[in-house]
Amino acid sequence: MKPKRKAIALISGGLDSMLAARILLEQGIHVEGLNIFTGFCVEGHTHAIRNKHKNKVKRNNALWSAEQIGIKLHIVEVIESYKDVVLNPKHGYGANLNPCLDCKGFMVAKAKEWMEAHDFDFIATGEVIGQRPKSQLRSNFPVVARESGAFDRLLRPLSAKLLPPTLPERAGWVDRSRLYNISGRTRRRQMELAAKFGISDYAQPAGGCCFLTDKSYSSKLQDFWNHKVERDYELDDIMLLKVGRHLRPSKQWKLIIARDAGETQYLSGYRSKFAHFSIISHSGPLTLVDGNIPAEEVEKAARLVARFGKSRYADQVDVQYTGRDGSEKMLSVSPMNPSEIPSPWYV
Repeated sequence: MKPKRKAIALISGGLDSMLAARILLEQGIHVEGLNIFTGFCVEGHTHAIRNKHKNKVKRNNALWSAEQIGIKLHIVEVIESYKDVVLNPKHGYGANLNPCLDCKGFMVAKAKEWMEAHDFDFIATGEVIGQRPKSQLRSNFPVVARESGAFDRLLRPLSAKLLPPTLPERAGWVDRSRLYNISGRTRRRQMELAAKFGISDYAQPAGGCCFLTDKSYSSKLQDFWNHKVERDYELDDIMLLKVGRHLRPSKQWKLIIARDAGETQYLSGYRSKFAHFSIISHSGPLTLVDGNIPAEEVEKAARLVARFGKSRYADQVDVQYTGRDGSEKMLSVSPMNPSEIPSPWYV
């Protein structure tokens, strides 16, 4: 009997990676999934925090996708080793701070490490020619295969017929005639394929969970770097950039203002690490102070905080300031007028 071949499939949680794995399962390949946790793609994170998202499904789409097609999923945390990809991408950034080509090569390299450590035969991804403006250009597919070290053990089942045959195809582990020739940005054929396989529920086809592709998030991350001694980050830093309004009235400090009760509850978990403001006389958001705020600017910050929440129309608002050393100060202030808040303050 021929040995049953084994593939490790990169599972992002989107439809394409689910289909790539399912195509191989249809050919009798043993498939297991691999999800790479960088810290920038946290499924359901903001949906779970914000009140306005309370009706949205809260799930880890990678785990959910693997369950739907019946494969085991391994999650590998790479927060530290991924930093060099974000900070020093060899191939540069995309439209925002997304190092997509370097990222894909990094993830395939991690899959190769896993493949070799667990005696698997090849790697599969859900990449489609022309679907992404940089990482999925036909001309960049060989770059990913080469720089990851995977070479021809990297199979893209959705576009395989448009690419040179890989080792799994040449060796007969996979039947090339049962692979696909999908290209372009439209997801029509993937949705038809999902229907064929009986897959009716999946993450938004054109979506993506990487915050680095988001313009607003990238602006906050760049501002964060601009005001730090070193261009670096920790997991808490990149998580906080996803939450609240970020206003920077000064080079020395900025405010992170919760947008609803859900975010106030989330930010309250950081009160021991940050100076913060709480509105006492009215219902209002918790606000963290990132940086060192001079004593003479505390009142200005309190007026800015009072501008948000139900206190915005009050004549006087009681705001409590708690320093990082635990010291407390009560201020009675008038909310800042919108005309006093320059638009550059909004990061």
